[in-house]
Amino acid sequence: MKYQTVTLSLLSIISMGSFAQEQESFEHIEVNYRQAYRGDVPVSEIPQAITTLDRSLVDDINISRFRDILLFSPSIALQNDGGNLWDSYSMRGFPGNENVPTGYLVNGFSSGRGFGGHRDVSNIEYVEVLKGPGSALYGRSDPGGVINVVTRKPQYAPEGYLKTSLGSDDRYRLEGDYTSGLSDSLAMRINGAIQDDDSFRDHVSSKKKVINPSLRWQLDKDTSILYSFEFMQQEQLFDRGIVVLDNNIKTVPRERFLGEPSDDPTKINSQGHQLTFEHYLQNDWFLTGGINARSTKLDGYSSDAELSGSRQKLFEDGRTLTRQHRRRDYDSDDLSVRLELSGNTELFGMTHHLLMGADAYRYDLYTLLARARPEPGTYELDIFNPQYGAAKPELQTQYINDENQKGFGLYVQDQLELNDQWHLLLGLRLDQYTQETLELVSGTESEQDDSRVSPRVALSYLPTDNLTLYASYSEGFVPISGTDFEGQGFDPEESDSVELGMKYSAHGFRLNAAVFDATKTNILTDDPAHPGYPATLGAATSRGFEIEGGMSLGSYTDLQVAYSYIDSETKNDITVYDWGVNVPAGSDLVNIPQNTFNAMVKHDLRHWQINADIGLTARYVDDRLGATVDQSYRLPSYQVFDLFYTHRLTDNTELQINVDNLFDEYYMSNAYSALWTTPGAPRQFSVSLTYEF
Repeated sequence: MKYQTVTLSLLSIISMGSFAQEQESFEHIEVNYRQAYRGDVPVSEIPQAITTLDRSLVDDINISRFRDILLFSPSIALQNDGGNLWDSYSMRGFPGNENVPTGYLVNGFSSGRGFGGHRDVSNIEYVEVLKGPGSALYGRSDPGGVINVVTRKPQYAPEGYLKTSLGSDDRYRLEGDYTSGLSDSLAMRINGAIQDDDSFRDHVSSKKKVINPSLRWQLDKDTSILYSFEFMQQEQLFDRGIVVLDNNIKTVPRERFLGEPSDDPTKINSQGHQLTFEHYLQNDWFLTGGINARSTKLDGYSSDAELSGSRQKLFEDGRTLTRQHRRRDYDSDDLSVRLELSGNTELFGMTHHLLMGADAYRYDLYTLLARARPEPGTYELDIFNPQYGAAKPELQTQYINDENQKGFGLYVQDQLELNDQWHLLLGLRLDQYTQETLELVSGTESEQDDSRVSPRVALSYLPTDNLTLYASYSEGFVPISGTDFEGQGFDPEESDSVELGMKYSAHGFRLNAAVFDATKTNILTDDPAHPGYPATLGAATSRGFEIEGGMSLGSYTDLQVAYSYIDSETKNDITVYDWGVNVPAGSDLVNIPQNTFNAMVKHDLRHWQINADIGLTARYVDDRLGATVDQSYRLPSYQVFDLFYTHRLTDNTELQINVDNLFDEYYMSNAYSALWTTPGAPRQFSVSLTYEF
């Protein structure tokens, strides 16, 4: 009934928009929106590796989950994703905090904090992958880079579509989008999706509902206001994946669920509001800013494999899995504001592209973890013949963290045109933040109060209009949420990063390349000695290079390729005393492949009198470490090919067929340990029908 209600609401709104289109026509004016932290410098001249993943890629590969599009950018790898409940990935070899989702920006505002589930692609216009040094501008960012999701926004010219899809494992999805002018000064847009997926995993299903309305008001010729709302509900059974014994990834079938179906799905709710403005001053100077508010909630139960070797019977008989029982209750509220002034001026005979701004945030996070670790023999599962329905042990609250972060930042950046060929970028950011955490079970309080200065400097050389060579250096930091086993907070992660790169584009050919070297300290990982608690891993380095490009192979074929090489490792020895494990300096970081490659070729069939496109994507991922405390456990390399075919039946109707994992590769996607390993999906089929209006 709820699905029908949302569907009818979406359809009725689209119908009203169509009725408005019949009653009144508006001048076809495309509205362009300014990017935060961008200023007036073209992307080709910014001394930073930037990958843009646009809407056409989302449509071609027919994905619904935001993280999947990121795999088409070099040096991004999937990480432990909390029982497949959130999006987690690494950039340039740094896994980040494994206890929380990976952060990202939405229209320049921090929106990845909290536990908001899988971000849907229905309102994504394109994704910017901003690599390497940039903390002096964005603040509180990882040295690997930051992701900025740019959403679909209102336009005055009416357009929209409805798309229905069905696929393997009873996957159903309805998606829609509509935008139109309501008057000469007011435009609206609404999009969303409903999805129901049983998945290839036994007993594991998911449901998702998303709706995203937005409204733009042109106050006068120089000023506009935009309001956007995001709503998402997700339900999914918590799923740690499979167990792997003796490095045999086929120990059990990849479909085998080792949790407890009666735990019922974990429920996730997320709401977001953005109110932004743009104001043109004069002489190409702009004032932009706004406010962003987001709340998330995650609540559910799980039955996970016990990781402690002394408590795990599986290591004794090879078939009996000892499990824990857990409950998670996570709530977050995130409020941020930003004000930014940008433009250019002539001073001392040079053009200065200036960017100045201030931002502030308040982030409240409540996390409750209850757990039962029964003795062996009381909550077990035969991995070869699972019999579900065992009596659940009584839970005891492990910790309740009530955390508050507050931060304020000022930033200034000047990209000077020293002459026609040499540009110098100077940036500086000052951050002041406080972090207070009260652990309610023990009554332990902790507090951090700190200020940081993050410099950035870069030099660019533009020998021609089509080529940019650059060198860049930056320092940064990221506050860390949570407490350790003793209830104490953590010092922030600190980093420094160097990047040398080039950008070239001409005559339908595009090539970007970068060499990087970064160091990060105070990295967190799960504490194997005290499962459920984080611990400091120490320091790590990551160095390597990446290259990506695109070109036309004749009049009807396009090719895109990307490759990265990453050498990431720990910088210090780490001893996990309860496990008796020493992780020496120079050890690999978990889930980081040394080599990755992806390619996409797309061919237009119109020269054969067929109004269609056909394409193939290929992705290669090298072998990688599967557990921080077990350097012998490695996930094997894999290669996956996906096929897509899109046929335009009429001017308004399109049929699409997708085959993912075309050759049914048996592979592991990511892992935290050999007992928590996530398998990749087998061959999957889907058929979609799109009607545009």
